Amino acid sequence: MKNKEILIIDSTLRDGSHAVHHQLTVKQVADYSMAAEKTGIKILVVGHGNGLGASSLHLGQSAVGDTEMLTTAKKYLKSTKLSAFLIPGFGTIKDNLKPALDAGITALMVASHCTEANVTRQHIEFAVKNNLETYGILMMSHMISASELLTQAKLMESYGVNGVILMDSAGAYLTSDVRRKISTLVSGLKIGVGFHAHNNLGLAIANSVTAVENGATILDTTSRGFGAGAGNCQMEVVVAVLEKMGYQTNLDLYRLMDISEEIVSHFMTHSQEINKMTLSSGLAGVFSGFAPHAQKAAEKYGVDVRDIFMELGKRSIVAGQEDAIIDVAMNLKQKKSSSEENFQIESLT
Repeated sequence: MKNKEILIIDSTLRDGSHAVHHQLTVKQVADYSMAAEKTGIKILVVGHGNGLGASSLHLGQSAVGDTEMLTTAKKYLKSTKLSAFLIPGFGTIKDNLKPALDAGITALMVASHCTEANVTRQHIEFAVKNNLETYGILMMSHMISASELLTQAKLMESYGVNGVILMDSAGAYLTSDVRRKISTLVSGLKIGVGFHAHNNLGLAIANSVTAVENGATILDTTSRGFGAGAGNCQMEVVVAVLEKMGYQTNLDLYRLMDISEEIVSHFMTHSQEINKMTLSSGLAGVFSGFAPHAQKAAEKYGVDVRDIFMELGKRSIVAGQEDAIIDVAMNLKQKKSSSEENFQIESLT
């Protein structure tokens, strides 16, 4: 197994967008793409954090449109494949995928909620027909069992993907979860299996390494861990760890370190850290990208952001259901007010 190359996918210019409210600039895209090309990265994913067509008031508006981001990155990529990310429902073939093809993508990530792989069929088949290196992504994959994930992954395999990637969107996985689910997919599929980690529980590197040890050959990562929530699996760190363990990535580790220090550090408006919001997100199993919305709701309604996350987790809320955050915050405020009123009545009596 250690003689087989581990494919490191670079999602810095996609997942990292979440960390800066989708405000990456043309210059930042250009600077990073130029540098990434020199590291040996095989696939660079570029665009809004939620993919093609997702820029909106509801999810956050990009400073730069999909096409401009992709065409900018393409100017600097020769050996590195340019990839877009698409969630059916946010992006369509006609309005978003075809323009992305015209912009020069040669790879595509097609993602769905972990129970809804069937909605990706037409998008995957279109991508395969157009000779794109295509990967299926099952988001919020902590929410269902290993056997259920295999059923969904097999659908994507039947549509023609090169591999299936389990996304730990909430940073909720323990290493035991990774071991069980990755090994199930590796045993049941004939295509590559990958893992996309978030660091809300401080386990992104450990979970990514565990995935590789159990047969995964694809890791989706970001430079400096730049991404939603407490950040992603930090690319330069996991590459260093894998190489120390004897695995092959065929990447220039020193250049990866330099990019992290000299370029990506300047993109970041705050450090990627585990705080009460991101930790609560991981514990509750709630999408990491909800953090800024939950914080605003907590401040507006005077409730604890941790309670918001825990209640969202109980309701099994997933990406795209951001409106539920306000409902939860309002209900928590109402309960808090009722509790305070009861306390005052009891005090008077």
